[in-house]
Amino acid sequence: MITLLENKVVFVSGGSQGLGAAVARAAVREGAAVVVTGRRPEVGEKLVGELTEQGHTARFVQADIADVGQARSAVAAAVAEFGRIDCLVNSAGLTSRGTLLDTTPELFDEHVAVNLRGPYFTMQAVVADMVRRKAPGTVVNIISISELGGQPYLSPYVAAKSGLAGATRNAAFTHRWDRIRINGLDIGWTESEGEDATQRRFHGAGDDWREKAAASVPMGKLGQVDEIADFVVFLLSDRSGVVTGSVIDWDQTVVGAWE
Repeated sequence: MITLLENKVVFVSGGSQGLGAAVARAAVREGAAVVVTGRRPEVGEKLVGELTEQGHTARFVQADIADVGQARSAVAAAVAEFGRIDCLVNSAGLTSRGTLLDTTPELFDEHVAVNLRGPYFTMQAVVADMVRRKAPGTVVNIISISELGGQPYLSPYVAAKSGLAGATRNAAFTHRWDRIRINGLDIGWTESEGEDATQRRFHGAGDDWREKAAASVPMGKLGQVDEIADFVVFLLSDRSGVVTGSVIDWDQTVVGAWE
């Protein structure tokens, strides 16, 4: 049976844990070779070891997405080994808190570096490779439903993610004639290792925060990384047709509606 990403090379920025790791697992199940990046080699190598033991092709490249030089070098390393990148997923993210009144320039710059500048220049490097080869490709940027407004304590996060949403649409428009499809996902509250750390650090959450959170949303559960990863793979694949320039809401709210 032909799989969705048969013989594709998928580059997952920030792919060593959380949603990125789920995307890597989903991509190899669908026939892809994957390259994942992250800051912590012990985490990335563990994931890659898991995937290779299962018979998949996977590589880890240590890189901090906030450093444009490292992001570009990681893309270059993937191209050097596999000859190309067919699909990119930008999944790295920073969710530290700050309001308009208490956000420092340093915190603002951190958010821009991880949530906007890093994904932007990773996308630039990957799309440049596609254009050089005159080959089609796909990109999915993991954004956030908060880019549409967000909570008061997410001010710098919202600013950066809003920028990434705009960059996604602009890049999709610019490269549609190159047959490079670029889309984004505005994900909502998602159950992950990173969210667990955020809830405990910034909101004093206890061990039962997941159950309380699940009870507070319409579907009775938070977003699940495996479900999101399957949808990302769909967008990366030919099965999603000609869809490009779309930033799709993956959330349990309906933006613009109220009771």
